[in-house]
Amino acid sequence: MPSNVQIYSYSGCTTCKKALRWLDENQIDYQLMDIVQDPPNKDILVDAINQLGDRKKIFNTSGLSYRNLGSMTVKAMSDSEALKALVSDGKLIKRPFLVTEEGKILVGFKPEIWSTILLK
Repeated sequence: MPSNVQIYSYSGCTTCKKALRWLDENQIDYQLMDIVQDPPNKDILVDAINQLGDRKKIFNTSGLSYRNLGSMTVKAMSDSEALKALVSDGKLIKRPFLVTEEGKILVGFKPEIWSTILLK
């Protein structure tokens, strides 16, 4: 039985729409969170960094918020400053951002990886 997940999404994001369609097609229950209005909290983001091994992997480097900050500014941030920026601006976070019941975090939509983790 597929697990229930929490997915942080942005309504204007086509990749997020594809991910939501994939979840529906695979009958995976999910709680939809607006990544702009209600971004993942600091604890979830710390877990994401620890799981992914690099805070750079959770930044939406193609987004306007990131470009406005500038890659050099982000690179120069301490971990604490980076977390504060991510929590305060959900558009800085790579999306979709998914958290499984078991606490596994997936960023971006890669159907082959999602299948392995969510369709066990």
